[in-house]
Amino acid sequence: MTRTLAACMPFLIACASAQTTVPPAAPQQSAAPNALLSESPLPLHYPPFDRIHDSDYLPAFEAGMAEQLKEVQAIAHDPAPPTFENTFVALEKSGRLLRRVQIVFRSLSAANTDPAMQKIEAQMAPRLSAHRDEILLDPALFTRVDALHQKRAQLGLDPESNQLIERYAVEFVRAGAKLSPADKQTLKQINQEISSLTTKFRQNTLKCTKENAVVVDDAKELTGLTSEQIGAASEAAKARKLEGKYVLTLQNTTQQPLLRDLKNRALRERLFKASVARCVGGDADNTAVVARILALRADKAKLFGDANWAAYTLEDETAGTPEAVNKMLGDLAPAALAKAKKDARDLQALLDKDVKGAKLEPWDWTFYAQKLRKQRYDFDDSAVKPYFELDRVIQEGVFWAANQLYGLTFKERRDLPVYQQDVRVWDVIDADGSQLGIFIGDYYKRDNKQGGAWMNAYVPQSGLFSEKPVVANHLNIVKPKAGQPTLLTFEEVTTLFHEFGHALHGLFSKAQYPLLGSAPRDWVEFPSQFNETWTREPKVLANIARHYVTGEPMPKALLEKVKSAENFDSGFKTTEYLAAALLDQNWHQLPATQIPKDGSGVAAFDAVALRKDGVFFPPVPPRYHTAYFSHIFSSGYSAAYYAYIWSEVLARDSGQWFYQHGGMTRENGDVFRAKILSRARTEEPRVLFEKFYGGPPRIEPLLEWRGLAAEQVVGRR
Repeated sequence: MTRTLAACMPFLIACASAQTTVPPAAPQQSAAPNALLSESPLPLHYPPFDRIHDSDYLPAFEAGMAEQLKEVQAIAHDPAPPTFENTFVALEKSGRLLRRVQIVFRSLSAANTDPAMQKIEAQMAPRLSAHRDEILLDPALFTRVDALHQKRAQLGLDPESNQLIERYAVEFVRAGAKLSPADKQTLKQINQEISSLTTKFRQNTLKCTKENAVVVDDAKELTGLTSEQIGAASEAAKARKLEGKYVLTLQNTTQQPLLRDLKNRALRERLFKASVARCVGGDADNTAVVARILALRADKAKLFGDANWAAYTLEDETAGTPEAVNKMLGDLAPAALAKAKKDARDLQALLDKDVKGAKLEPWDWTFYAQKLRKQRYDFDDSAVKPYFELDRVIQEGVFWAANQLYGLTFKERRDLPVYQQDVRVWDVIDADGSQLGIFIGDYYKRDNKQGGAWMNAYVPQSGLFSEKPVVANHLNIVKPKAGQPTLLTFEEVTTLFHEFGHALHGLFSKAQYPLLGSAPRDWVEFPSQFNETWTREPKVLANIARHYVTGEPMPKALLEKVKSAENFDSGFKTTEYLAAALLDQNWHQLPATQIPKDGSGVAAFDAVALRKDGVFFPPVPPRYHTAYFSHIFSSGYSAAYYAYIWSEVLARDSGQWFYQHGGMTRENGDVFRAKILSRARTEEPRVLFEKFYGGPPRIEPLLEWRGLAAEQVVGRR
């Protein structure tokens, strides 16, 4: 799963980023000029990471907010009649300093945080919320925006400029511009409190994710792990000053990767329970935080006349309504659950052979699924990983596919500063030889880096400012011991392609106006899901599936087994995702009167909601439980976690279109780039897709891709 930090209003970046736990570090002090107060002199305004210090942020935030308020006041009170140029273009040009500061701060908070940054975030979150409201709730400013919106058909503007007017009108109205003065004041208070609470949720999650890591005293307990995995656990322990011990760190999801390999069932149980116990009770408890966030969101939706937060959120997404989301999730759930239950019977049989009378538990699933896959396909990850080395997958897979489809080439450079020694940087060269942008790759897990995988833009593309993009991908691959290769599971290979799909979306954008570079959540994930298509492309696999020592291609028989097993366990993977997506909708479609008043009600909600939706199946827990569900309580996906599967429908339809038109060719890539990847939100997403695809999306290619087509019928009986 991914989160992108690029889908925010450009002149007021208001979406939340995520962070993670922090190492002991003191804020740096410097007498040098504040590097954030001026445009970076580096190529494409690449951030001068080596000259940015924690002490720079607060002065830069202060200066940026003051500057933007001055600019916006000049627009709102311009004595000249409102025009497209003096209102909308002027708004697009406002807040440049604040935008730059927010982008750098939020990006580094996610990728390389420290205690000083966390303190700054807690301090600035409500202030930035208030700053945003001061602009979007300004009656004089909205009068100008609304006047031009009402007569937009008479202005004789090009389609993209008309779209800009439309989007501004939507943003102002959804921000509360039409509310009464009393309701505006209430809204401001709600927004500030939500901002503080989502920051608290995020920091609690980061803290308990680090603290809930499992410490193991004896290496004998780690039977089943590879020497690389044991080495990584040893290094993690050393980093925490636990010499001679082993630390099994947690990732952001419910299931943990090491559960697949650990033979010690008691340790598997311990690791799983440490994962699901996060942020329930203790000094990093999130349950009461969740209760308050939900109540405030319900109050906000009510101000706008919406029945619940989902209705308010979804009216500006591609899906449009909660009913549309419920139908799509409901259509998929029976097929996924039917396959999961079918697989569970086979896993139980394997467990019975090892532990008589034991019941299949969630901490058993991936361990016995690995055994079952080996039984069915005669291979496991230990046989596959030596053939997927990180650098080869990047260079000969991710970059090679982009070259074949779009004509891109990549030139690594080591002269630009980075914020952490493992970070890599490439110039991206377009097919015509011009520089398209800069790509940053940050691939390894760290304690001061948020979990999961995501993309962000340090410099978003803008025609208005003649800015080319600087984009970054972030993963959390466990770094091996010094001198050892970084070997990947096929799932990690897929994640690399997924995140680079986001990067391509940012690199190819040709929007004139920054606001139109943002997109709905259920469209943002479309290019990334689509780029996963090439992990199954034989030409790509022939490039990347080579032994890291000998360079020999993966044996044909093994490669065929990997491809044949691609849909293995799709019932589990789809069900755990759908359970989380339905949990999100349950919380945000809940009537205000039914929202729990305290943490105890929150903690008990998950099982009740999943039973109601028919996806309660204890061996397959939701991908995230509420107390650490950062996507929906701190990272901008509230009532929108369904976006991944909604976007995947579009992605699989697009993959089918490619193969119906000749597969991985430059001609097809150029069409997709021109009609989808370069368009940002210069037209509404639904329209863009239908113009490309030739009609509305179809769910059948997704079911086929996930191997659920047969279970679709079973699930509906």
